Amino acid sequence: MSREQRGPNEKLGTVLALAGISNAGLARRVNDLGAQRGLTLRYDKTSVARWVSKGMVPQGAAPHLIAAAIGQKLGRPVPLHEIGLADADPAPEVGLAFPRDVGAAVKSATELYRLDLAGRRAGAGGIWQSLAGSFAVSAYATPASRWLITPADSSVARDATEDVPRDAAQADDSGAPMKVGHSDVLKLREAAEDARRWDSKYGGGDWRSSMVPECLRVEAAPLLLGSYSDEVGRALFGASAELTRLAGWMAFDTGQQEAAQRYYIQALRLARAAADVPLGGYVLASMSLQATYRGFGDEGVDLAQAALERNRGLATARTMSFFRLVEARAHARANDAQAAGAALRAAEGWLERARDGDNDPSWLGFYSYDRFAADAAECYRDLKAPRQVRRFTEQALSRPTEEFVRSHGLRLVVSAVAELESGNLDAACEQGTRALEVAGRISSARTTEYVKDLLHRLEPYGDEPRVVELRERARPLLVAPA
Repeated sequence: MSREQRGPNEKLGTVLALAGISNAGLARRVNDLGAQRGLTLRYDKTSVARWVSKGMVPQGAAPHLIAAAIGQKLGRPVPLHEIGLADADPAPEVGLAFPRDVGAAVKSATELYRLDLAGRRAGAGGIWQSLAGSFAVSAYATPASRWLITPADSSVARDATEDVPRDAAQADDSGAPMKVGHSDVLKLREAAEDARRWDSKYGGGDWRSSMVPECLRVEAAPLLLGSYSDEVGRALFGASAELTRLAGWMAFDTGQQEAAQRYYIQALRLARAAADVPLGGYVLASMSLQATYRGFGDEGVDLAQAALERNRGLATARTMSFFRLVEARAHARANDAQAAGAALRAAEGWLERARDGDNDPSWLGFYSYDRFAADAAECYRDLKAPRQVRRFTEQALSRPTEEFVRSHGLRLVVSAVAELESGNLDAACEQGTRALEVAGRISSARTTEYVKDLLHRLEPYGDEPRVVELRERARPLLVAPA
């Protein structure tokens, strides 16, 4: 379906020429992006010609897919107004802003929380389906630079009766805006701790993990829009930042990259309001891992180094070790073996300095030598050094735990890849089978992608009975919804 504009859409024609995309090429890209989100689209070069020459406006998710397709070619976000489609059915670019003002930051975060619920009510994929493919690593540039310049706001005290219209703030039974206390913040922190445990054990797609966005909307948003002192406000922003980062991590794990990006940006802004520099670094490290996973190694390095730079002399040894480990992952994806090795050595050195009595943040409870070894193995996998992969994977798998099930499954896949590249097909299939057993117990698109990569590497041995059996075992996982 489409509706007509007045006259040709010259903006769209100009940007298509700038990007060097033909009408047929754009139609193919839009259809492909739609297919990735479960949409069946059949646009062709004639459809695009109508959009440009007659000003026809496609309905539903199509305008946003068009912007995403062009943005991928240009390497930057493309807003709808730039291509003359700002009048399309709106899917607001909520969550991408990193406001300088604290009040604007509260508005930006709470708008994102409400948008997610609207998406869930709209059906499968919801608003994130409308924003399909709109992840752009360049969107992290402004948030990272603003955080580096000013990692903490001067004051966050808030009087909701003055700052917020009555219908926008949480009210008590008398109709007055909520007065937020430390007990309210504690509930958010407990919710974050529970969510971390469920996510590690069952994956970001588990129904218990999916309650985090609901918690942000129902619990965090009204508190952020309430009244609080500077002291309580700092704690509130910190707890909200943790939950928002978790929502981003779970979206990342389930393949919703565009949603994850928006949550991460808002989490970084909330961490700045909390004056919690290590937490801000943790969010930047999460951004770095996402950029690295998406193939943007250089940008991943920048984000990890931003986390490191502001935390020198502030973060604990264990925290600094994790940041250096994330930096190593990005260097390895960028194929810089020397820099990756240096970052890994630094990460290991920081970890050796860590002590049980250190005041490590609660969100770092997952990080131990096992996790270091697992990520080191992935670094060497990217650098095509199978002997090193095997060495670190053996250490990573030495103490399997039920607490971090997804991580254990990912390590098994990496181990299988290392065995395969070392010429040990039997061992590779054995580890692959163990990985499938774990993958069947969790809901994680990322784990599925790791399995797909292993099967792709096994294609040259496709006629081998062991490989045929492994592929058959994997079939239910690969056909199940992400």
